[in-house]
Amino acid sequence: MRPGPRRGRWWTSDGHRAERARRSEPGASARSERGGPAPGLRGGTAPGLRGGDAAVAWRNRAVLLFDHLPMPMAVCDTDGVFLLANPAMAAEWATLPGRLHGQNALDLFRPRETTQLHPIVEAVRLRRRSRYPVEVLWTTADGVRRHGELVVDVVGEAPDAQAALLVFLHVLGDVEQPAEAEGGDARVSPVEARILALVAGGGTTAQVAKAVGMTADGVNYHLQRLSRRWGSPNRTALVARAYVLGVLRPRAWPPGPGTAAAP
Repeated sequence: MRPGPRRGRWWTSDGHRAERARRSEPGASARSERGGPAPGLRGGTAPGLRGGDAAVAWRNRAVLLFDHLPMPMAVCDTDGVFLLANPAMAAEWATLPGRLHGQNALDLFRPRETTQLHPIVEAVRLRRRSRYPVEVLWTTADGVRRHGELVVDVVGEAPDAQAALLVFLHVLGDVEQPAEAEGGDARVSPVEARILALVAGGGTTAQVAKAVGMTADGVNYHLQRLSRRWGSPNRTALVARAYVLGVLRPRAWPPGPGTAAAP
């Protein structure tokens, strides 16, 4: 007796679910038991699917594998904005993967040296497909500071296609809180107070650099120095800390240095 059709749900090439009848292959179980290729793996196509449907089926399998990998992983655009993250990555901030979508990786991870980002920018500009490690710090949802290595792969489907960033996170351990951060040292130089005030007012790095008469790298140096001292994972947290410590004047607009800023 020939086996009858079985009903199965499939993703179609236009992204909709559809009912499709498919027949079981006689002898398929026997071939699998003998160690032969599983149905659908031979030739790189899914069973009973052709063209766009096969591509969608393989994409669904890839996403399923991506979600179950224990290593924190994400896919970002070339500006560092999260397009896709797996649960292991989202767990670093005790959130769901979908809630990372649209956030910038540089708002969550702080590179130890911003110069480590320059080769990635060049690789994207020159359409190179390479792998770059970046040493980073970040703060988890429960306030634990960690350090690790963010491995960034510049990837793309074709040499002339839009590139993307495939990101792997190697967690190396927790960071002990510096003694000066625990004490909340609020002393900052006049130029650091000015930089903080301009950042609090919404100024970009380039705008702040022009206002204080230094390079963008100089501004980033001062911001990173203050972030390490106060244990702040990003600029928003750094500005909030400056208000708490009295470095910035509360209830004032535009923001200005407070009483704790050095004269």
